[in-house]
Amino acid sequence: MQARDRLLALAIVCVWGVNFVVIKVGLAGVPPMLLGALRFLLVAFPAIFLVPRPRVPWRLLLAYGATISLGQFAFLFYAMAVGMPAGLASLVLQSQAFFTLAIAALWLGEPVRWHNFAGMAVAAGGLALIGAGAGGTGGMGGMGAAGFVLTLCAAFCWASGNIVSKKIGPVDLLGLVIWGALVPIVPFALLSLWFEGPARIVQSLTQVSGMAVFAVAYLAFAATVFGYTMWGRLLTRYPASQVAPLTLLVPVVGLVSAHVLLGEELSGTQWIGAAVVMAGLLLNVFGQRLWAGRALVRR
Repeated sequence: MQARDRLLALAIVCVWGVNFVVIKVGLAGVPPMLLGALRFLLVAFPAIFLVPRPRVPWRLLLAYGATISLGQFAFLFYAMAVGMPAGLASLVLQSQAFFTLAIAALWLGEPVRWHNFAGMAVAAGGLALIGAGAGGTGGMGGMGAAGFVLTLCAAFCWASGNIVSKKIGPVDLLGLVIWGALVPIVPFALLSLWFEGPARIVQSLTQVSGMAVFAVAYLAFAATVFGYTMWGRLLTRYPASQVAPLTLLVPVVGLVSAHVLLGEELSGTQWIGAAVVMAGLLLNVFGQRLWAGRALVRR
């Protein structure tokens, strides 16, 4: 990988890691469903008048927007609104890697190898440790059971979106991100009306703070438009096996930035659980390579 592309990859990882802190900041001034509507409204307009629609069937475009945009962020935003810490959210959301494997095996018939099973088992143990204290609102790190489960639901939606992306195949990612952003706007707005009510919506929009405006802009332009399109560019230039493992750095940045910027603290059990989850992710990504290297050394 060229030096400039390494820097680009590092920038994307940092943007996505800090993204969870920004969500917390945004939720302090804007309710979760309204935040989702504003995020994707800003992604889609006026860009759809400038970027051609990708050559993707409408059913797949709708499925992409419904899973990776609406489902993932409706669950994630609500999870963080009810107490899921930013740092832990960045980590638990990485369970999407294992959901993706499971869905691909069941729906697409893709093989699941021994290191995938081992990685899933290890990561599941880590998630169990993290969720062990989530029995009430005063669980570990302020994390309640609802926030933990909702974040897992967000990870499942992200994984479903990954499978839809696989079905779509090679496509202009900027166009996919922008036109896919049309899908969740109305559902988010309706969910906001239902859960948050007209009075809260009007209050949030008329008394919006500068930090809330920054959060919406960051989520729309930095995390979504820049993050997804530049990541797609890296995937077209280099093998997925070289690029994809870099996402393992996202929860590292998320945990550190949440600690530094929000003062979030993890208990000893949570740190152990986080380390176990990371070990499971590493085993899932690099297990086959490590086994092959070990076999070569034996020869």
